[in-house]
Amino acid sequence: MIENPDEFIGAFAESGVNWISVHQEACVHLNRTLHLIASHGCQPAVVINPATPVNMLDEVLDIVHHVLVMSVNPGFGAQKFIPSSLRKIETLAQTRERRGLSFRIEVDGGVDLTTVGDVIRAGADLLVAGNAVFARGDIRDNARKLLQAARSATAISA
Repeated sequence: MIENPDEFIGAFAESGVNWISVHQEACVHLNRTLHLIASHGCQPAVVINPATPVNMLDEVLDIVHHVLVMSVNPGFGAQKFIPSSLRKIETLAQTRERRGLSFRIEVDGGVDLTTVGDVIRAGADLLVAGNAVFARGDIRDNARKLLQAARSATAISA
C-alpha cells in the first residue's frame, strides 16, 4: 500500500506489469486513478482493507479487472484471517452476478489450509498465500496442498 499511487503508475507500467492494484483508501479520486492505470495499457484493480465497506466500490466495479479483499490489515505476514472478510467476498460475488459484471475477486491475508475452502466457497477467484506456502516445510508440497484444497472447495461449491 503506497500513498499517492498516481505518481507511480507510469513507472510500474513501464516496468512491464499487466495489472496494477490501488488501495481505495489511498486514492483521492479512485475513478480517475483507475482510468489512469487503463490509459497505460494495464488492467486496473482496487484493494479494500478490512474496515472498508464493499459499497465504497459501487461506482467503479464496472471498470476494474479485479477487487482485492484484504483479509488482514496490511503491513506484515503471518496474520490471522479476519472472518468478516467472507461476507465481503460473498457480497462482491453477488453484486458481480446481479450486475452482470466480470471482475475477479482476489483475497490476500491468512489464506491457508484452514481458510481456503471458505474463501473459495464465498466466491474468490484469485488467492494470495505467503506464509502458508513459504513459512515452513517444503514450498512445493505446501503449494500443492493449498491448490488441492482450493480445487476441492471449487468442486464442492459447483
